[in-house]
Amino acid sequence: MITATRIHLTIAMLMGLSGVTLLAAGTHSGASDNVQIAGQMLLFHAPAVIAACAARRAELLADWPARLAISLLILGVALFSADLAMRGFHGERLFLGAAPAGGFMMLGGWLGLVIAAVFAKRA
Repeated sequence: MITATRIHLTIAMLMGLSGVTLLAAGTHSGASDNVQIAGQMLLFHAPAVIAACAARRAELLADWPARLAISLLILGVALFSADLAMRGFHGERLFLGAAPAGGFMMLGGWLGLVIAAVFAKRA
């Protein structure tokens, strides 16, 4: 059975893979700093998603707020990084407001994790 945890962990691993790939591609292609930032954002958040999944499974985070927050964090990082990578490689935006929308989603994801921690079953 595919669980939310397995999906989130799989995506986190892909975030790490994508981050390393973007950092390498940005370095070797001479792309703008946006590509480097996109790779860094993916690499910074991949372990955070893994840790949040582990904390949720250990009941250190309230279940449904944590699942929602983790999903929001993943979507935000993906949107933000995709927009920066597009700008870096092609000089075009993914769509108008994609990076700020992704940034707000990341903020919402982090705030959601705070809420999930406050309302966790375990102390």
